[in-house]
Amino acid sequence: MTKLTRRNFIRLAGAGAATAVLAACNPNSTNLTPTSPGETPLPATLPPATLPPPTAVPSADFVPDVEIALRAVEDTAVIFPNVNTNVWRIQGELLQGDAHTLQPVPDSYLGPTLRLRKGQKVRIHFTNELPEESIIHWHGLHVPANMDGHPQYAVGSGQTYVYEFEVLNRAGTYWYHPHPHGRTGPQVYAGMAGFFLVSDDEEDAANLPSGEYDIPLVLQDRRFDDNGQLVYLGNGMMDQMMGFLGNQLLINGQPDVTLPVAARAYRLRLLNGSNSRIYKVGWEDGSPFTVIGTDGGLLEKPVERPYLTLAPAERIEIWVDFNGRSLNSELKLVSLPFTTGEFQSGQFPVLTVHIEREATENVALPEKLSSPNFFAAADSERTRTVALLMQGGWTLNGRTFEMTGVTDDETIPLNAIETWEYVNDSAGRGMGMGMMNMSLPHPMHMHGESFQVIERQINASGKAAWETLSEGFVDEGWKDTVLVMPGERVKVLRRFGDFTGLFIYHCHNLEHEDMGMMRNFKIV
Repeated sequence: MTKLTRRNFIRLAGAGAATAVLAACNPNSTNLTPTSPGETPLPATLPPATLPPPTAVPSADFVPDVEIALRAVEDTAVIFPNVNTNVWRIQGELLQGDAHTLQPVPDSYLGPTLRLRKGQKVRIHFTNELPEESIIHWHGLHVPANMDGHPQYAVGSGQTYVYEFEVLNRAGTYWYHPHPHGRTGPQVYAGMAGFFLVSDDEEDAANLPSGEYDIPLVLQDRRFDDNGQLVYLGNGMMDQMMGFLGNQLLINGQPDVTLPVAARAYRLRLLNGSNSRIYKVGWEDGSPFTVIGTDGGLLEKPVERPYLTLAPAERIEIWVDFNGRSLNSELKLVSLPFTTGEFQSGQFPVLTVHIEREATENVALPEKLSSPNFFAAADSERTRTVALLMQGGWTLNGRTFEMTGVTDDETIPLNAIETWEYVNDSAGRGMGMGMMNMSLPHPMHMHGESFQVIERQINASGKAAWETLSEGFVDEGWKDTVLVMPGERVKVLRRFGDFTGLFIYHCHNLEHEDMGMMRNFKIV
């Protein structure tokens, strides 16, 4: 699908005023292990844990429609010509089901794309062959607590965890990635992620571009050493506190991507799979975007945006019709300049679209895409506030992660509909060591059912930075991750239904998550 050329690494903008302070705090902090030339400094492994046997085993009374084996392995991938880059990846094998259910991503370290339909029952055997514990989270899927990939269920090397669940989600672009506590960042960065695409009858009726005209694209930034090996947390404490940023952009695991297309309509599914980088995606010629879907599936009707703000873990689906463009012409997708207050990003290329052939047929953009069946604000039974604070580190209401710990104000009745307000308008406090007050954007993710974004408020101090990204927010659809900018308060509305047990909510800046900016909520 890609035509690759070797060119200079993309130079992405660095951090702002806080970086010097963070570097001074701990200039040499790093979790890298020493390497010899040609070896990867990623990831540093933890000592093997003494773990109980896997807590999930195949059920005799569960009859799957689809059965899949996934293995987490150490491997290599060709990212640059004639270079074998060491990666950690997820390999897949279809044990039962239609052949299209599991689709490897060509020439990529990414895990296979899984394609399921709403209502299907799926069994997935996850075997961990890494030198440290791991577990897989089905990001955006509505599944029982013990099938969600909570860190307490992480399995050690050589162990297998068996997932069994029914696909309850509406059609949409979901994904999967590791979720062990303290190690999510390095494992995702090493290559462990993949798409989980759900279809249903409602999506079929919309007659959207399909097959080769339906293209999932994951954006990930990486750093490489002179030997073409991945480097992680090279700036130690600064990378942890700000979030890790690479200087080379990869699309589906490859650099410098040119996407050959026909002169017709396409459905492009964009996933920000980066550890912490935010993208402000735009066409270089200023063409607007037609958005048809967000994290939790199709919108009710298409909406237009001048650019797209894509925070870590967010997905946006766009309708792009190349009909009318000249053969052999090119259209460039870029990330536009913006600021978040502490961080400034310049413009850099994302990918090039090459119109290489005429089309024999086309499809029309539907006026209506779906019936999202949203809740009303009046349905909310309670409002909970979550303050995003720096207090000796990144915290939620001043608390950090406890493996099974949960407070009374994180305990929710089954099937309750609630409003949660994420508050990012308080400056950092209690940092010590002469640290300055600092506020950063936080992409907040809730496990379980999707939510609606019902209100945003921005204070005067954050407004200037907020306005560099706000026209790219797409709040009209179901979401599971929402970007909360410095100085902003965001209200979301969701149901906590069907399944009891421990689930988690956290910042999807993976370095922040690994530092403990994550908490349990318990449905009872």
